[in-house]
Amino acid sequence: MRLNRRQTKDRVRRSAGPATSAQLVAAAAEVFASAGFRGATVRDICRQAGANVAAVNYHFGGKEGLYEEVLRCGLRQALSLFPANRGTVGGASVEQRLRGFIRAFLERFLATGPDACHGRLLMREMVDPTPALDAVVAKEIRTWMEHLGGMVAEVLGDGATAAQVQLCTASVVGQVVFYHHCRPVIPRAFPGLEGVLGDVEALADHILRFSMAGLRQEVPLEKPAVEPAPRRKTTRGRGSRTKQASDSESIS
Repeated sequence: MRLNRRQTKDRVRRSAGPATSAQLVAAAAEVFASAGFRGATVRDICRQAGANVAAVNYHFGGKEGLYEEVLRCGLRQALSLFPANRGTVGGASVEQRLRGFIRAFLERFLATGPDACHGRLLMREMVDPTPALDAVVAKEIRTWMEHLGGMVAEVLGDGATAAQVQLCTASVVGQVVFYHHCRPVIPRAFPGLEGVLGDVEALADHILRFSMAGLRQEVPLEKPAVEPAPRRKTTRGRGSRTKQASDSESIS
C-alpha cells in the first residue's frame, strides 16, 4: 500500500526518537563496513535498523551525514576499548609504551564481531577514500601518528631528522596494516603463521622487537659529502718542454 505524504510524515515522527538514531548508527556501521560507503544503500541500512527510509534524512541529513556519524561513534568506541596506552601505566618506559600502542593498533584492526567495524571502516578509507577522509585524518589518524611519532623520536634521539621520524613511524604502522590487508594471503604464503594471526600478544611482541632493532640501527639520512676527485697531473709546463727538447736532440 502506497502511503500519502501525511502518513509518511507520521511514520517518520514515530521513528524520530534517540533510540532510532542509535539503531541507524549501529546498523549503518555493519552495512558500511561490509559494503563500503559507495556500495551501502539507505534502504539496506534502514531495513536492518527497522526504521523508515526517511529517518536517515531526518536524523543525519542524508547518507553522508550518517557515515560521518558512524565514524565519530566508532572512534569513541575504539579509543574506549583500545586506548593508545594499552596495558601501560604512568612511568612506563618508551619501549613499554610503544608496545602498548602497537597492541592497541592491532586490536582495532584485527578485532572480530561488533568491535571490528571501526577498524574495517578505516581500512576501507585507506584503499577507497570517501569525502570523509580529510576529517578522519584530521581528527583521528594524525593524532595517532603524532603520538607514535613522539615515541619514535624518543628512541631515535635528539639527532634524528624530521624525515627520519616520519619514515620510521610509517614503517611501524606498515607492519600493523600488513596483517590486516594481507590476512587472506598470509596463510597461503606463510603456512606457519596461521596461528599467529589470532595471537595479538605474539604479533605485538614481534613488531616491537623488529621495530626497536631497526630504530636503534637507524642512521642519519643526510648524504655524506662527496670528496672531489683528485686532480690529474699534467706533463705540460717547463719540464715537459725540456723533455721534448732532449728527445729532439737524441733523434738528430
